[in-house]
Amino acid sequence: MIMNKICEHPISNTQFPISNFRNQLKRGNFEIASSILLAFAVLFASGNSSSAAEKVFKQDPQYQKSFDDSVDRALAYLAKSQLPDGSFPGGMAKNTAITSLCVMAYLARGYSPGLAPYGETIDRGIDFVLASQSPDGSLIGHGGGQMYSHNISTLMLSEVSGMLNPERQKKVDAALGKALRIILDAQRVQKQDAHRGGWRYERNSNDSDLSHSGWALMALRSARNNGAPVPKEAIEDAVRFIMKCRAQDGGFAYQPGGGATIAQTGVALLCLELCSRHREDATIKAGEYISSKYDVNKTHEIPFFYYAHYYFAQGMFQLGDDQWEKFAPKIYGTLLKLQKEDGSWPPIGQHETQPGPCYATAMAVLALSVTYHQLPIYQR
Repeated sequence: MIMNKICEHPISNTQFPISNFRNQLKRGNFEIASSILLAFAVLFASGNSSSAAEKVFKQDPQYQKSFDDSVDRALAYLAKSQLPDGSFPGGMAKNTAITSLCVMAYLARGYSPGLAPYGETIDRGIDFVLASQSPDGSLIGHGGGQMYSHNISTLMLSEVSGMLNPERQKKVDAALGKALRIILDAQRVQKQDAHRGGWRYERNSNDSDLSHSGWALMALRSARNNGAPVPKEAIEDAVRFIMKCRAQDGGFAYQPGGGATIAQTGVALLCLELCSRHREDATIKAGEYISSKYDVNKTHEIPFFYYAHYYFAQGMFQLGDDQWEKFAPKIYGTLLKLQKEDGSWPPIGQHETQPGPCYATAMAVLALSVTYHQLPIYQR
């Protein structure tokens, strides 16, 4: 059984956002702050003394100022776009997933809940998602999106857990317990062998797809990193489902037995890398597949453009080494030239017209800010 209480100490990775240390210190949580500082001291003592900012400068010096300015303009645009109830506008009104992605965009840049300049924006977004939860724990709210909205919102709440004031933290603890239970129960629905371990649009679906499963797995992995009693078997079953989607050419399909697509290969790459499959044959081949299929002159033809680029950036960054070094300029160049004067990104293709510019902007920020090392789930 999943307990409602979620650990308030997100100190399980090998790197820690310095913003979390400042946040805990300002709120008087000296025990947590001391734990984080001690972790930093251990890293320094072991010779791993490069800060997140230093890593960014060493890795992408030619793009640093460009994507710093780009991300800052994007976050200013999102702040101006936020509605009074804390949600962010789009064709899918009151959608918890869009709001959660916008909140994570701020976290990815290093901004914390409750702290200037965007603390209130982040808090309002969190409160909107919390207020959207139904009594049974669903985070879909009234904006649709089915399990996409639930899984993405669960991931967001897990990522902010431990950064909040005591009152809001208590609400997040309660919400996360119920939300995680829904994800775990949906995974246990009786399914054919090919679909076992994954997720689909509805919690009672008897089949699975890689796209939904990617978000669900990241939510579970984040919560487990954060101290929640997520069974190890749930992670392992999800990884097994992902591998069932692998095609002979090294790419991954939307469902087992289908043909590989570049977007779904990005999903699989990120999930496998985050689940201790770093630079195994499957992930290396997935990276090679993405690199071979990504044509900078035809990126507008990629279905689910921002969704795909989010996964490309996150997955290839996790893969690292030469694959990331060669791929990074392509994705940076593609995204930077598309940003509008007001800081937003325009929807591209029929699949992303409905979610709107706030969704597109949040996903672009999450892709561009990959080397900031701020969101715990995406740290190497």
